[in-house]
Amino acid sequence: MCGIVGVITKNNKADGFINEMSNALEVLKQRGPDHTGTYLHENVLLGHTRLSVIDVSENASQPFTDSSGRYTIVYNGEIFNFKELRNQLIEKGFLFRSQSDTEVLLNLFICFGADCLNMLNGFFAFAIYDKIEKSLFIARDRMGVKPLLIFRDDEKMIFASEMKALLCFQISKELDESSLFQYLQLNYISAPHSIFKKVKKIKAGFYIFIKGNFYEEKEYYKIPFQNQLKNFDSYEIALKKTHELLENAVQRRMVSDVPLGAFLSGGIDSSVIVGLASKFTKQLKTFSIGFSDEPLFDETSYAQLVADKYKTDHTVFKLKNDDLFGILQNVLDYTDEPFADSSALAVYILSMHAKKHVTVALSGDGADEILGGYNKHMAEWKVQRLGKAGHLLKYFSPFLDVLPQSRNTFLGNKIRQLNRYTQGMGLSEAERYWLWCSIADEMKAATILKLNIDNDEYINRKSEIIDFIDESGDFNKILYADSKLVLQNDMLVKVDMMSMANSLEIRSPFLDYEFVNYMFSLPAEYKITSNIRKKILKDAFRNELPEKIFHRGKQGFEVPLLKWFRTDLRSMITDDLLNKDFVEHQNIFDVHEMELLKKQLFSSNPGDAAARIWGLIVFQYWWKKNINL
Repeated sequence: MCGIVGVITKNNKADGFINEMSNALEVLKQRGPDHTGTYLHENVLLGHTRLSVIDVSENASQPFTDSSGRYTIVYNGEIFNFKELRNQLIEKGFLFRSQSDTEVLLNLFICFGADCLNMLNGFFAFAIYDKIEKSLFIARDRMGVKPLLIFRDDEKMIFASEMKALLCFQISKELDESSLFQYLQLNYISAPHSIFKKVKKIKAGFYIFIKGNFYEEKEYYKIPFQNQLKNFDSYEIALKKTHELLENAVQRRMVSDVPLGAFLSGGIDSSVIVGLASKFTKQLKTFSIGFSDEPLFDETSYAQLVADKYKTDHTVFKLKNDDLFGILQNVLDYTDEPFADSSALAVYILSMHAKKHVTVALSGDGADEILGGYNKHMAEWKVQRLGKAGHLLKYFSPFLDVLPQSRNTFLGNKIRQLNRYTQGMGLSEAERYWLWCSIADEMKAATILKLNIDNDEYINRKSEIIDFIDESGDFNKILYADSKLVLQNDMLVKVDMMSMANSLEIRSPFLDYEFVNYMFSLPAEYKITSNIRKKILKDAFRNELPEKIFHRGKQGFEVPLLKWFRTDLRSMITDDLLNKDFVEHQNIFDVHEMELLKKQLFSSNPGDAAARIWGLIVFQYWWKKNINL
C-alpha cells in the first residue's frame, strides 16, 4: 500500500506547491514508510509514499515514468493479475525495467487508455500524467477499497489518499451541513460527499479525466445487478462456482514479496479464507485478538479450532479493555474526517500487532454485505415474509420504549433490537433499510443539530442510496444497497484507515469483482433463509471447516463505550468535548438536547446513547483539531 497526492493547475505553476507537497507526504508516511518521491512538470506536481510489497527494489519506486518520458504514474494498491497482463504487454512489444505491478499498470494505460480498467483484478487508486497533452487520468477501484479524495477550485485540482494530505494545501474548510446531518445518523459520511463542501470522494468504479478546462467524471463499473432474476445456475452448480471463484480470489491475493498472513476471528468468513490460503503456502501466519475483560466477544477458541485444523502459525493477542483504551488517542488523531465506528479500535490494535510479523494480511471483509450476514438482513427477511400478522408487532413499540435498553447487557440489547425491529415494520422497505443502518433516526439527528439543513440536498443524497429499494421484496436490492453504503463507506474505510495507520496492507478475497458479480447473479434464497445467513458460503465449505464453526450465532465486537463513558472518559464528556459552555460557544449543536442525551447516557436506560455520544466525541475531537485551531 501507498499514499498518493497530486496537484494539477491551469497556470503551469505547480512548482508553487512544493512546500505543501512536502508536508502532505509527511502526513502520509504511515501509508508508505519505505520511500518518498515527487514529480514536477509545469502544470502538475505528483507525490508518493511507498509501502513496498511487490518488487521492493528501487526500480519500482514512484512516481514512475515510462521509458519515453511522456507518462508518469502515482499508484496506491495491488493488481493481482499483473503477471498475466505483463505477458500480454510483452507480446505487444513492451519492455520492462522492473518486476512491479506499477509498471504493468502504466504500460497497460499507454496501450489501452481508460479501457485498461476493465482488465484489472485488484484494488487501486492511481493518477497518470501525460506530459505532452498535459492531461491527468485518475481512477478508483471497482469496490472502493482504496480511498481517493479531490478538491477543486477555479485554479487547480488536488487529489490525495487522505483528507489530512489535502489540508496541507490550505484548502477551504467550509463545513457541509448535510454531511454532518448524515453523520449524526450513520456515524460516517457516504461518498461522494465529505465533511467539507468542496472536498469530494471519487466514487468506487469511477475515473476522472482532466485537460485544461475539460473535466470528465465517468463510471466504468457497477455491480451487474438484475431485477428479479430469471436465469441463474442451479444451487448445486452455484456451490461449485462459489468455491472455485473464492479459491481463485484467495490464490491471486497470495502474491507478495514480503511476509503475508491472515486475520482469523473464528467466524465463518475469515475461517474460509484461512482454509483456502493454507493450500498455497507452507505454513500460513494467522492472527486473532481475544478480550480478557469481555468474554462475550472473545472468539479465540473458535479461531484456534481452524488454526489447529490447517496447522497455521497462529498468534493470539490477548487484550484487556485498558489496551483498547490505550490506543484511543492514536485512533482519534489519525481520523481525518469524522468516522465513529467504534470497532475501528479493534482493527487498529489487531493491525498494530500483526504488523510486527507481516506486511500483508488477508481478511474476510465483505462477506456479510454481499451474502446477507447481518442481523438486519435476517430481520428484513422475516418482515418481508410475516405478512399482516407480523406487522401487528409494530403496535408494541410504545411499550418497548419504556423497557431498559442497552448494548452492554444481553437482555437490554435484545429489547433494543426488538424495539428497532417493531419501529421498522411500519415503514417502507427503503425507509426501513435506512433506519436499520442508522445509529439515530432523522428526528433525533435533526433535534440535536442547530445548523440549518438544506432539506432538498439531504433528500437527494439519501435518495441516491435507498431509491433503488422498492416494495418488490427483492432481497438482493438490500444487499446491493449494503454494498454501496455500508461496505464502501463504513467497513472498507475502517479497515483501510486503521491498517494504513500501522503500515499494514489488508486484502479481502470476498471483494474480488468476479466473485461479487457472480454472487449478484444468484437469487437471494441461495444466501439467506428463515434460519441461515450466508447459506451458500456455509454449504460450499461445510466439509472443510470444524463443525463448531457453523453452530454459533453472529458475533461482533462491541467496544465497552458505556463503561468508559461512566469512568475514564466521563471528564471528556462533562468537562471538555461535550461540556455545556463549549457546545454553546461552538454553536453547532443544541445545548439542551445535548444535555438530555448525556443524561440518558448516565441513566439506567441508555439505549443507543453510548453510540451517539461516541459519534459526537469523534466529531468534537476532529473539529477542535481541524477547525477550532
